Formats: sequence, structure tokens, C-alpha cells
Amino acid sequence: DVVARYRSLETAKQQSANILVPIAFGVWLLFLWEVIVAGFGVPQVLLPAPSAIGVRFVNSTDILAADFHQTFIKAVISGYVIGCGSAFIVAIAVDRVPFLKRGLLPLGNMVSASPIMVMWFGFDWQSKAAVIVIMTFFPMLVNTVTGLNAAGALEKDLMATYASGYWSTLFRLRLPAAMPFVFNALKINSTLALIGAIVAEFFGTPIVGMGFRISTEVGRMNVDMVWAEIALAALAGTAFYGAVAYVERKATSWHPSFRVRRH
Repeated sequence: DVVARYRSLETAKQQSANILVPIAFGVWLLFLWEVIVAGFGVPQVLLPAPSAIGVRFVNSTDILAADFHQTFIKAVISGYVIGCGSAFIVAIAVDRVPFLKRGLLPLGNMVSASPIMVMWFGFDWQSKAAVIVIMTFFPMLVNTVTGLNAAGALEKDLMATYASGYWSTLFRLRLPAAMPFVFNALKINSTLALIGAIVAEFFGTPIVGMGFRISTEVGRMNVDMVWAEIALAALAGTAFYGAVAYVERKATSWHPSFRVRRH
């Protein structure tokens, strides 16, 4: 509680405190989990202890590495880049062409990628990437279009007084103003893409992948392996989100939410 209430004007000390609090809370939860499982004699097939999950994780690194490469490196990264990148480009076109804004944006409220679409694209990692492309496309599209309209009227009038054209205003004013919205979509999609890939693998995949392993090991009652895959997914998702948030902080350090007082 003392650490959670700690406040400092020194950036390094405050950041250390901000990191320490969730780590300490996580360790406390794992300890409580271990005590409850051991104290009440919970069967491993219902809920394995964190120590058992850790042992399985360490002893199955080759399997986990193969699953991680199949699901995250191949499907998630490729689908995320293609989906977010194409949505960003389309958002520029939507902003430029009013017909697209009125015709395409309403589809964002109706279209959602169902993992059953795996059957349309086959059962290898390319089908999972295709699902992720569609899942991440509209969040990025809607956020980017909203961000492009976030610049204030005074700033737009100032650009107009300098006889700034559409593209000059776009790159010098409107895109920088849209960056917080763009990164918000990138952070949302970083978790959405991983969840979508794992769920899509439940519907069909080669004999490798995080979703495949979870569904298979549940049938075999190897719950510790299931939790090891869940732990791997949690670590990958957290690292992915953290990387996007780090880039956001560097790219939008001018935003009020990132301003800090320095000595």
C-alpha cells in the first residue's frame, strides 16, 4: 500500500514504483493460488498449482516455442501488420472521398470476423492471418478516421491562412493530431489479434499452434499444459501491448497525457 501511494517528481523513481506495484500484486496472487490449491487439495485436473504449471512450462519449452512461432510470429504479426496498415491507408481514402465515408464506415458496425471464416481460407496459419486482418481492420479504420477529425478549428484556420493544401494540412496537422487515436487502435488490436488467432485455431489448424495445443490438451486432461499455453499467451500479449505502448510514448510525447515535470 505504501508503494502504491508513492509519488515522486523524479521520473525514474516514479516509473520504478509503477512497475513494482503490479509485479508485487502478481506475486501475491500466485502465492495465494498456490496456498489455496495445496491447502484444499484441489485436483490438478481442475486447477493445477502455479508451481506445477511452471514445471510443465520449463519442461515443454520446445513445444511452446513451436506453438508460439506458428501462432504469434506467423499468424498474429502478419495479420496485425496487414490489417492495421491497410486500414490506415483506407482511412486516408475515406477521409478524402465523402462517398467512401458514408458507404464504408457503417459497415464497421455490422462486420465482425468470425473464427468460422477459417474454413474459407484453409487450415494453415494463412487462414488465421486472414481472420486477424478482418478483425483488426475496422477498429483501426474507425479510430483513424475519428482522429483525422480531431484537429481543432483554430489550427485548421491557421493552416488555411498559409494557403496550405489538403496533403500539407494532412501531414503537418491532422495526422499528428490523429496519432493518439491511431495508437489506441494499435493497442486494442494487439490483444484482439492474439485472442482471434488462438480462437481461430480451435476450428482447424495443423498439429501445432497455441489454440490447437489448448484444445487438444484439454481433451487429454493435461490441464497443466493448458495453463502453460495460457501463461505463454499472457506473456506474449503483455509484451506486444507494452511494445506498442512504448512506441506510442516515443511518437506522441507531446501529448498532455505523457507530459511530466522534470528537474
